[in-house]
Amino acid sequence: MLNNLLNNCKITRVHAGGAGVASATPTKCSILDMSGYKSVCFIAEFGDVLATSEVALKIATADTNDTGAMSLVSGAEVGGTAGVSDYDDKLVILDVTDVGKQFIECQVFHVTANAPFDSVIAVQYNPVNAPVTQGGTVVLSDTVTA
Repeated sequence: MLNNLLNNCKITRVHAGGAGVASATPTKCSILDMSGYKSVCFIAEFGDVLATSEVALKIATADTNDTGAMSLVSGAEVGGTAGVSDYDDKLVILDVTDVGKQFIECQVFHVTANAPFDSVIAVQYNPVNAPVTQGGTVVLSDTVTA
């Protein structure tokens, strides 16, 4: 049965979350190998984000699985300045289509003020082959008809 989400995408927790302490240095997520997929959607779950925090998700890519080789992709980002509570317990999502390199890394920026986040989830989709087998960060999954 290929007409369901679980057979057509791979879901991975690429970062377990963090304090999001204000810093010019981003939090780097686990690198994903895009072999077999054309697209990936990153979903960051934020906690109690302080006002004035500059929050952004950006992506970096490389031909090798090495965080030191990663280069930020110009224009491949989503973000803004948090107000008093507008980012609190909300999601920031960056959907990347037609990834040009084999390896991709999501980076969470939290500048000016703290922006703690609960986790970052990656959903790789547009697979070359289906059905897709879920990776090691998924402990249980199933598809039902109701």
